Amino acid sequence: MSSRTERDTARPAEGMRLDKWLWAARFYKTRALAVEQIDKGRVQVNGTDAKPAREVRPGDTVRLRQARDERVVVVRGLSALRGPAPVAQQLYEETAASVAARAWRPSRRWPSPTAGPPSATGAPSSKAAAPGPNGTNAGPPAWTIHESDDR
Repeated sequence: MSSRTERDTARPAEGMRLDKWLWAARFYKTRALAVEQIDKGRVQVNGTDAKPAREVRPGDTVRLRQARDERVVVVRGLSALRGPAPVAQQLYEETAASVAARAWRPSRRWPSPTAGPPSATGAPSSKAAAPGPNGTNAGPPAWTIHESDDR
């Protein structure tokens, strides 16, 4: 007898709800979040806006946006269970164009969400020049260990 995960992923003739598939394939942490993103128009199936109850089948193309990233994947399998990431990755195949676009985009971003454009003068930002715990930018900590403490 095959395992539960193999049995649930090997249903080529059937379809399943889009929101459930997105959750099982680990694109979204909860089905409610998947429904929210679908309702906002951030998910398309075969080039058309979808609804959460739309059935997806192997061979369908799903375009979805997650934060700044846009992915285009082809449905390869179906699963009623949310399994570990390696199993979830077998449910879809990302297109080569989608992988290339995502690989190019990170180089165009700032290094961190709090960082802005680099300063034109090269001067440190106010965060970099913030005083330390004892009022200076460098030096020993505000607390000291006294050698007279015998314990």
